[in-house]
Amino acid sequence: MKRKNLLYIFADQWRYHAVGCSHEDPVKTPNMDEFSAESLICDNAISTYPLCSPHRAALLTGKHPLNCRMWTNCKIGLKDILMLFPQEKLISDVLYENGYDTSYIGKWHLDASELNFDPAPASGAKNWDAYTPRGERRHHFNFWHSYGAMDEHLDPHYWEDCPAQIKPGKWSVEHETDVLLSHLDESRNDSPFCAFLSWNPPHPPYDQVPEKYLELYPEGCQDFRPNVPPEMANDPSYRLKWRQYFAAVSGLDEQFGRIISYLKRKGLYDDTLIILSADHGDCMGSHGLYGKNVWYEESIRIPLIIHGCGVKSGRSDTLLVSADHMPTILELLGIEIPATVDGISHADVLRGNTEAAMRDDCFLCMVPGMPELVKRYERLGLNNRAFGWRGVRDKRYTYVVDNGTDPQAEQKRYLYDNLEDPYQMEPRVLEKDDEVCRKYDKLLLKHMAENNDPFAL
Repeated sequence: MKRKNLLYIFADQWRYHAVGCSHEDPVKTPNMDEFSAESLICDNAISTYPLCSPHRAALLTGKHPLNCRMWTNCKIGLKDILMLFPQEKLISDVLYENGYDTSYIGKWHLDASELNFDPAPASGAKNWDAYTPRGERRHHFNFWHSYGAMDEHLDPHYWEDCPAQIKPGKWSVEHETDVLLSHLDESRNDSPFCAFLSWNPPHPPYDQVPEKYLELYPEGCQDFRPNVPPEMANDPSYRLKWRQYFAAVSGLDEQFGRIISYLKRKGLYDDTLIILSADHGDCMGSHGLYGKNVWYEESIRIPLIIHGCGVKSGRSDTLLVSADHMPTILELLGIEIPATVDGISHADVLRGNTEAAMRDDCFLCMVPGMPELVKRYERLGLNNRAFGWRGVRDKRYTYVVDNGTDPQAEQKRYLYDNLEDPYQMEPRVLEKDDEVCRKYDKLLLKHMAENNDPFAL
């Protein structure tokens, strides 16, 4: 019997709250909402390390980011050359070995920036970008229409099997959807397919979004979360970015609708495990912040909507972290999970088995990764990976130990009650000898030991 197909779609910097079915942000996503009504919504999907490369590495390997040496983004200016090494076993390697036609379209951000090696690469890659040539670094993704890391949403570029850039002159989300549908049409055969589609928006720059989506959010329509400071809510530049962020999400929704319509029209919808997700969130004004890399819910919680392979429709509160995606998908597809995996499969839970074991808590982390900071630690003879913050999140609480980025700063501990204080505006500030700290520090030490983490409690 032919195996089910896999279609995994994920957007960059798209928070859990910014989709209609979450009933949080005032965002217009009718196609995603219709899809979610016949799918399973995972309300506790967590980005373990809310940053692009670390989450992506965990997603594809099933390993914690620190265990696959992805302690920050692939970038230039670091002593370590960060990349996802060929020796890692990815879900694409496993599915290829099981006869799948594999493809990757969109942002990769798991290869070393070419500027680490060549000031003028033949591919024309700039900044953190990279052309990944055919071979072992593609991890058996046979069809490749991708780039490393660039943020030119309205004028994107891509590479396939040579260093010459492909410039479609079209909004990246629409173009990548075109490529996916065209590839599925051209490559369909007796083999099941595995397709990963990685959209870059709503990642900044926020202003690179087609005007037709911005018109869905006129000035004055904003309904800000209570944890957005009043001075920010009254700032015209922030108000515009807010509109642009949600406009991009509505653009994703339109393209997602095209994909679902195609699958239904071609008779593939019921034969495909379809997953819609993100790599991390965006504070988008909450706590006075933009972006990610922080422990707040707007940063760590991501959409995760699953359809197919016996997954029950409805909602699930199981804690499902970055490294859990790979083993969960493989078990849903009926494929053996490799021994290299750190994450756990939630397949039984997602299929409705109420007796199945679930996570009690999950590990959160962030390591200072900006080159100037790393060089400062090196000058002081310190390991930068012992700084940043670490945390534990369970279904109710978030506990954080923050070493900050200054070696002389005082370590701080916080506890958030996400049930009583869902906007995380009133944390308890704790002392190390507090009973709560002793409980959660024990969990943190266990997680740190499992991930070879030198963080100092």
